[in-house]
Amino acid sequence: MAKYLLVSFKTCPWVQRAAIVLREKKIEFEFRHIEPDNRPDWFLAISPHKKVPVLRLDDRVSLFESSAIVEFLDETIAPRLHPADPVARAINRAWTDYVPTFSQAVTGSGYAATEVDFAKAVEQIPVAFDRLEKALEKQGAGPFFNGAAYSLVDAAYAPFLQRYFYLDRVKPLGVIEKFPRLKAWAEALVARPSTHSFPPAEFEAMYREGLRRRKSWVSQFIEAPRVAAE
Repeated sequence: MAKYLLVSFKTCPWVQRAAIVLREKKIEFEFRHIEPDNRPDWFLAISPHKKVPVLRLDDRVSLFESSAIVEFLDETIAPRLHPADPVARAINRAWTDYVPTFSQAVTGSGYAATEVDFAKAVEQIPVAFDRLEKALEKQGAGPFFNGAAYSLVDAAYAPFLQRYFYLDRVKPLGVIEKFPRLKAWAEALVARPSTHSFPPAEFEAMYREGLRRRKSWVSQFIEAPRVAAE
């Protein structure tokens, strides 16, 4: 059996995408976290782009870029998460290609430096949500993008929809409620165990700490951690 090592920053959504697929396929793997500001030499030696994720196979070959990693996993290990029908598969790939734009529109406001920038960024969320709402209307009844079957497109969007909920709990946005199919899809993804590399409350705390560390405008609304009474 092949040995899989997934190298990650703890809160990287692109690594999370690869980890979700590994868990969906019930592949045993080692998760190794590094610090983005202190990338060790052994990592720089195995990562062609010097960034995560990197999936190391048998300590011999490095796969990099989340889309390439998940496609490799889906081609080599059952069950297949891409639809069997080539048209459906092409549609899934096209919507997966939209993820970088979607992620910037939906979660980028969390890193805005000023209130004006935050407001401008939030204005982009309904545009991205509306596109997915219309796509979900065409795809079927849910709970997932293709209906009952979980797929690679679900794994691609799950980290960013999860972060929308985190951001909404820091500074209520009130957007997703206007898109019922998207909201139901997002809730189904967040409820799925494979989405989580850490306990949800612990991971949400990491997300909030990341906002504080970047000194984003919205971080002022994060409550200080409570100190347990002695």
